[in-house]
Amino acid sequence: MYRMIEYRGFEIHVELSQSAADLYDVTFQIKGGDNLRVVGARGGKILLHNGPYTRRWAYLIAEAAGRAAIDVLIGVIVADSDDGSIA
Repeated sequence: MYRMIEYRGFEIHVELSQSAADLYDVTFQIKGGDNLRVVGARGGKILLHNGPYTRRWAYLIAEAAGRAAIDVLIGVIVADSDDGSIA
């Protein structure tokens, strides 16, 4: 099974492979965007650990992991609170 999610100018490609009845191993890959060259040859598929997962959970975890990886690549703006600590 396959799904593609767009996020911040990138594509998160999620692929599930059945490992048992109603359970799946999941990989994701980040494609696109101008900043992908930062990743270089490491832009391959990433297998998520601690599986197998149900189909719905696998897609959710892969999307969250892909979004976090993209946020690390291009940075996230975090608003400062009034006391100077980062929220």
